[in-house]
Amino acid sequence: MPPASQADAAPNSGAALELLVHGVGGATPQDMLGDPRTTRITGDATAAVYRRTEDVGAEQHPEHLRDGPVAEAYCWSNLTSGNGSRALWLLLLPFMVVNLAHWMRPTAQGRTRAVRLYGVLVRLVALTLTVLLTAAACEVALDLVAWQCAGTPECSGQRSWLGFLSTHQDGWFAQPGRRLAVAALVPTALVGLLWYLSNRTWSAYESQRPLTMDEPAGTEADTDPDEDADVVAESGAPLVRPALGRPGFWYGRRLVARLRAAHTAAGFLTVAASVGSTAARHDRAADSPVLAMAGVLFEAGLVLCGLVVVAVVCHRGRSERRLDNRIDRAVTTFLPGAALGLLLCAVTYAGWSRPGWVSSGTLPGEAVFRALALGQGLLVVVLAVVALALYRRAPEPRTTLHGLGGPVVAMLACALGGVMTGGVAQRVADWLDGPGTPGMGAGADIPGPPVLLSWQASVIPVLLLLLLLPVIWLTLRTLRHARRLGPAVEAEYEVRHPEPDRTRKIARTRATAALTDSAPGILGLLSAATLLLGTGAVTGSWITGEVPGLAMDGTGPFVESLAEAAQSTGSWLTGFGVILFVTWGRRAYRDVSARRTIGILWDVGTFWPRAAHPFAPPCYAERAVPDLSSRMCAWTGRTRGRLVISGHSQGSVLAAAAVWQLPDSARRRVALLTYGSPIERLYGRWFPAYFGRVPLEGLHRSMHCWRNLWRGTDPIGGPVRIDERQGHEIDHGPLKDPLVYGRTVEHPLPEPILGHSDYQADPVFAVERAALLERLGPRVPQQSGAGAQGGGPRSGSAQDGTAQGSAGRSSG
Repeated sequence: MPPASQADAAPNSGAALELLVHGVGGATPQDMLGDPRTTRITGDATAAVYRRTEDVGAEQHPEHLRDGPVAEAYCWSNLTSGNGSRALWLLLLPFMVVNLAHWMRPTAQGRTRAVRLYGVLVRLVALTLTVLLTAAACEVALDLVAWQCAGTPECSGQRSWLGFLSTHQDGWFAQPGRRLAVAALVPTALVGLLWYLSNRTWSAYESQRPLTMDEPAGTEADTDPDEDADVVAESGAPLVRPALGRPGFWYGRRLVARLRAAHTAAGFLTVAASVGSTAARHDRAADSPVLAMAGVLFEAGLVLCGLVVVAVVCHRGRSERRLDNRIDRAVTTFLPGAALGLLLCAVTYAGWSRPGWVSSGTLPGEAVFRALALGQGLLVVVLAVVALALYRRAPEPRTTLHGLGGPVVAMLACALGGVMTGGVAQRVADWLDGPGTPGMGAGADIPGPPVLLSWQASVIPVLLLLLLLPVIWLTLRTLRHARRLGPAVEAEYEVRHPEPDRTRKIARTRATAALTDSAPGILGLLSAATLLLGTGAVTGSWITGEVPGLAMDGTGPFVESLAEAAQSTGSWLTGFGVILFVTWGRRAYRDVSARRTIGILWDVGTFWPRAAHPFAPPCYAERAVPDLSSRMCAWTGRTRGRLVISGHSQGSVLAAAAVWQLPDSARRRVALLTYGSPIERLYGRWFPAYFGRVPLEGLHRSMHCWRNLWRGTDPIGGPVRIDERQGHEIDHGPLKDPLVYGRTVEHPLPEPILGHSDYQADPVFAVERAALLERLGPRVPQQSGAGAQGGGPRSGSAQDGTAQGSAGRSSG
């Protein structure tokens, strides 16, 4: 990295820079710049800007500049896939998914109360997921291990590691309350680990204050932070200032700290309730006045602290109009501390000697899981009602599922949480029970997990069978579409001698790429089926009180066989899902390619700030977007040059978000070049309040220089689809892919179908980049040595070589 003491570049209106931003999966600076010799200009090992070594200080020697811009590469892949431990974020997948639901609300201008209600409902769903995870840990450690297995000689006798808790050894820990107190260490450690991970990433991501930049006059009149956009005046024309352009949008320090305190307290309270309430029920039944009164006081403290947690979660959401540095110390310090104090009281209370207490049956986990399932279903239904009301007020035809994208994703988050927690409980129970089948009575050493978990597992095979129909229909439709595309492909390339295999391959690639647009329908069906089948599972467990295999006894051999098959298959499928997550996590420790594959999932899922769940994987854009906007502001302000920010795939989303953050003085010198971009195809449809038609049209009017390249073979990127009558055309496409149909003089070997990659290989790319630079302003010739006053930010001495005029590759 060049020494920071070197002077920055002097004003040089002839300077031109292309800032490359890679997409999902990451890329090295050497690959992006097409040169093994690169130098870090600014940044650290996590995310940084690089140049070719010979281009360092290129602004100092404008006489060496060629017609093309100097290339810089912003590498941010380590924000999501830098080390093996981050692969364990797979276990936090339900938290990440519910956080996405927060940002999927429909566009709603002037509906402040409805928008706030939408945010409150999503945060409550997120809170239930934290309670569900903690309750599952309590079910495994307290109920299955400490209460059932350690209290049953047939089970504990086969496991020496349970000897000190076993009733047949009659040790100090043999009493049920003391066994629960010891087992409470497991879920308490889990909650503490989640708090630690959230706090560590909060310090690394949300607490990084962005560079404060001067705002143009008139932009301080921001409205409520929950509204979609503000309208200010610029030269008499309306300018939409969307939420992503607000100063505090990428600085969620205060909200994450508050939510982290609430969710940590909720986890501790769940453990405390599992331990203390069991002892309190025994004391009330045993007619022990002193201990019974202590139990009443303890449960009253639980209720009071729980109400405070819910109030904190329902409190006003994000502050986006400004950089909010405040921390709610009373909440972040005393709320988790109070919950931990209640947990210590519960452990002490349960550990009090009760010689006549004998554990039998199961802990009352059935009621807890049933209440959570009902609460989640009710919250999702109310969320759907609110989302539909918002959509009908300002409908946008391209919005996914008529505004129901958020409720659909929230339902899937609850389903994922249920599968993961239920799978762990089912597998642990099966392991503890040896040859028996938990819940089936005869031959079982322990009663097993709550009946509801078996019912929920039993509906999974039914759900998969229901999904077969739309999958088969999509497959047949894609094949028919590919056959219809064949003549169009040959006509497009003006083929004289068609090759059926070549035509078929191109047509199938295009037809397969179009499947992306069918994903919302599949997810909607999956979510609706999950809600209905989940309701049936809750009803069945409530009415029968038995697992499906026993509840169907007497209904006939066929129905009995189906019920038993569904129960066993679903149990193994849930367990297999959990094992698959753990296996992927372990593999990522050892395999770099697997680590990067997992990182791609987070590139898409963790773009948004943690506004609903503080234990979700951190938002990398809270580092990347300020990095990009700060770099663009610094370079354009010091060189007065022209800059093209060139983003591929997910990098195009980061680029657009960074441009929104620029003040007008910098935005006038910046052009946006996107390719393979999901800005409208994915983000515009799923997140209409932030990337919908109105915000994108506002971005187009505010910067004037924007070009988007797309291909019909690209399953991710697509056109922007905004009204271009008020400015220059944005979309250029679909580009030909492959470039030529067969062999030609210029292309003697068959050209590959590139799909989502290698947009820079198309000659159109260089033409469009040059056109953007020309629209920013003509290049001003410089005298030899006229600009030899400094380099770019943190640039070193000038290099003797000639600067490369062509830019590199943003990603593969």
